[in-house]
Amino acid sequence: MEVGIVARKGSDRAVAVADELRDAVDGAGASVWLDAETADALGEPEIGRAVGALADCDLAVAVGGDGTFLFVARNAEDTPIVGVNLGEVGFLNAVPPEAAEEAVRSEIEAFDRGEMDVREAPRLAARTDEWTSVPAANEIVIQGGRRGPGAGIDYEVRVDGSRYAGGHADGVLVATPTGSTAYNLSERGPLVHPAVSGLVVNEMAADGGMPPLVVGTDATVTVAVEGVEEVVVASDGRNLTTLPAPTEVTVERTTPPMRIAGPPSDFFEALEKLS
Repeated sequence: MEVGIVARKGSDRAVAVADELRDAVDGAGASVWLDAETADALGEPEIGRAVGALADCDLAVAVGGDGTFLFVARNAEDTPIVGVNLGEVGFLNAVPPEAAEEAVRSEIEAFDRGEMDVREAPRLAARTDEWTSVPAANEIVIQGGRRGPGAGIDYEVRVDGSRYAGGHADGVLVATPTGSTAYNLSERGPLVHPAVSGLVVNEMAADGGMPPLVVGTDATVTVAVEGVEEVVVASDGRNLTTLPAPTEVTVERTTPPMRIAGPPSDFFEALEKLS
């Protein structure tokens, strides 16, 4: 079994936990490596690997917050991920540092038995006829080059071909249940429990508009944009792509899903940290 470990950038504590986990994994008889930045922080640059190598691992370990987990997920493809939470909100990172070694050893033992318990969370991709976005674990946002008065986009939203909403807004956001607690929440969208199979369609600062809508996970959401020269599509707040307008952007579930190993997080306990 091969395990890749990634620590939050710039965090001495995360690096220390990653180092302890490396020793624990090695002691459990599995092959283990650290990402290049973590290895550099430990003064061992020669042992570091590129995070893209996570896709070839049997298990990835993210040490930090949900941002670190998402960074690992963007590179891990379908490799299962255990998240170690260093005191942040922790919707994805469920394992406290003091339980990290035990949690990772348990996954190694389960792998050896062929019994890893892995949960799946949907990812989204945006596309046009000639382009497809980087997969998003949280949300896809379609907006103009800037927000606020005098800016925004003219748009129409269709769900499985049927018109849902249209008008003028800063943009349109489509979120997974995982992403419902992120940008979607700041745009007054609903919280969606991770056990619910659905996507959120949320108009951002719309002139009028409709309430945020929860649709099936397999729904196809199409956003037609005009009234601007360019439209910006963002995947998880990064990987921005500028497209000429008018255009039509389709958002739907993509493969592989994000795969989460280890003990599940307590959704309601994590919510308390948001207040």
